[in-house]
Amino acid sequence: MSLAKLNEPLTFISKFVQSPRQVGSIAPSSRFLAAKMLAPIDWKNTSIVAELGAGTGALTKYIHMFKQPDCKLFAFEKDQQMRDRIQSSYPGTVCFADALDLKEHLYSRLNAMEAPDVIVSGLPFALFEKRMRECIVEQAADVLKPDGIFIAFQYSLQMKKLLINKFSRVDISFVSLNIPPAFMYVCHK
Repeated sequence: MSLAKLNEPLTFISKFVQSPRQVGSIAPSSRFLAAKMLAPIDWKNTSIVAELGAGTGALTKYIHMFKQPDCKLFAFEKDQQMRDRIQSSYPGTVCFADALDLKEHLYSRLNAMEAPDVIVSGLPFALFEKRMRECIVEQAADVLKPDGIFIAFQYSLQMKKLLINKFSRVDISFVSLNIPPAFMYVCHK
């Protein structure tokens, strides 16, 4: 196993210990969760992706593997060290610090005819205040293309009602091969 591979879980655990309310988990997303989250995406017809809560890049890595070369990726991550890591590991990814400014940041980088096809989220919504959760989900629903999808994972069903109220269809599945096991939401605009 490479040093970089070993370093990712150690970085994640360290960040969790320092700021458990910001990181939300003791381990990065598993490859099984990443595969399940990215499976609903039509990569050939996806030109813009936003990732909320990019962390150490556990999902970012797979997004880069699947996306077309001309697909734009915008990553949102509060932690400066993790954001720097994403930026250096995945050149061309545009990074921002705060998903609360999702709309503002995307509109500053996209022209009037562009909108994300997909937004994927690893944000620990259960740890956020209600208004913060609502603000981020509202912005995600607003900025997506009319047929866009919002994909998120959570460790509970707490977000179900909010997501059902903001999207036309919400499909929920369970991924047991993750630490901890997670619920995955695929929300259609």
